[in-house]
Amino acid sequence: MEEKIGENIIAEENVAKVSLFKMVTFTVTGIVVLDTFVAPAALGASSITVWLLTAILFFIPYGLINAELGATYPEDGGIYAWVNRAFGPFQASLVAWYYWVNVAFWMPAVFIAFSAWFSMAYIPAMSNFAAAALAVAMCWLIVFIGIRGVDLSITVTNIAAILKVSVLIVFGIMGVMYAFQNGLANDFSLSSFALNLNFDTIAYSSAIVYNLLGFELISAIASKVDKPEKNIPKMTIFAGILIAAMYIIGTFGVLAAIPAASVDPLDGFFYALEELSTVFGPASGVVFNVTMIVALFTLVSNMISWTLGGVEVLDEAEFTKHTKILGHRNKKFNTPDYSYILMGIISTLLIVLNFALSGSANDAFWTILSFSFLIFFLPYLWLFPTVVKLRKVDKDIARPYEIPFGKFGLYFSSIIGFLFIALGIVLLFFTGEGWDPLYHLTLIIGTLLTTLYGVYLYRKSV
Repeated sequence: MEEKIGENIIAEENVAKVSLFKMVTFTVTGIVVLDTFVAPAALGASSITVWLLTAILFFIPYGLINAELGATYPEDGGIYAWVNRAFGPFQASLVAWYYWVNVAFWMPAVFIAFSAWFSMAYIPAMSNFAAAALAVAMCWLIVFIGIRGVDLSITVTNIAAILKVSVLIVFGIMGVMYAFQNGLANDFSLSSFALNLNFDTIAYSSAIVYNLLGFELISAIASKVDKPEKNIPKMTIFAGILIAAMYIIGTFGVLAAIPAASVDPLDGFFYALEELSTVFGPASGVVFNVTMIVALFTLVSNMISWTLGGVEVLDEAEFTKHTKILGHRNKKFNTPDYSYILMGIISTLLIVLNFALSGSANDAFWTILSFSFLIFFLPYLWLFPTVVKLRKVDKDIARPYEIPFGKFGLYFSSIIGFLFIALGIVLLFFTGEGWDPLYHLTLIIGTLLTTLYGVYLYRKSV
């Protein structure tokens, strides 16, 4: 037995650590999402201003907080471990539970988008059955990759990050080419960048915040990271600059070719790519097809990052060790396999629900998706106060990195981040159509039931 333990320790020590480059690519893959970044372009050129301001006011403080926490507390579980230190195991367990539930409910939406793009690009007459089967197959591919372990997930996300950056740069280049050939589809005069402080601007700023979340993902596997005390802050800087720049370049490309009023919030990426590809004339079909294949691959990689993060965070929660399903580990890969499998089952059921409904189908499904957005925001309500609390309770601990500007920087980052997240939650309840029983009750009752079940799992383990 002792020899076996010794062998395991030696094996763990010999495992290659996740390098700074791999940390950056993993984070870029997790945060940059091609399926939803287009929506804010509906604001026109001012959307670029909104991107810039949101990056400055939210993304930078959010990144600094993760840099300090990740460098100071390089423990597996990331956000769970931090909240556990600050507010105790009960609240940390809720955070981990919300994190996992969000991914389970979000994954089907990503792969329904995958099926829709695939059908629109290559098989316009694809049946609902075939589209559903494709979406379900992709979910189970993610489950398979997750069970195989961190190494395979990191390898795929390395490739995907390079491809995502390439796609957005290509968008920007094609936007410039399109402008020279056809003129700009939107007004880019200096006055067009001015903000209109109306509901749409605030709502799209919230959507941008959603697109910028995920810095804490790499800390879910902190023990596998090389020199986290040094590399997590460096990763935050490199990845943050790259992500913000790529989103803004991509948005310019979209606005160069598509009038703001015509931006499709769901399939905007597809239509923008289709129009931008025309700059290559006879070769437009080839450019479109290659870029679309790359984009489809990045949807897969995005879910690899988030399922790994969601499962690893939940796996650190104490109650999972007392739950037969969530606490089960694969004999070969030593991964929480049933946690991945349960995600796959939930995603499959939601995909079947979506395609089983008719016509306005998607109303029910997108209501469920909005519920997942709400659950997604909830853990961050704890993240921002956590950094303040840990500064107070762990005064003597060495901090390899601290948020700049002393207490002002600390409190500003925490408060502004918290307010952005709280605003995002509130805005989910405003649809512009008044009270909708299906929509609003799903958000309210769904969140209540999710919370109560999380409390039940925790209480059962103590």
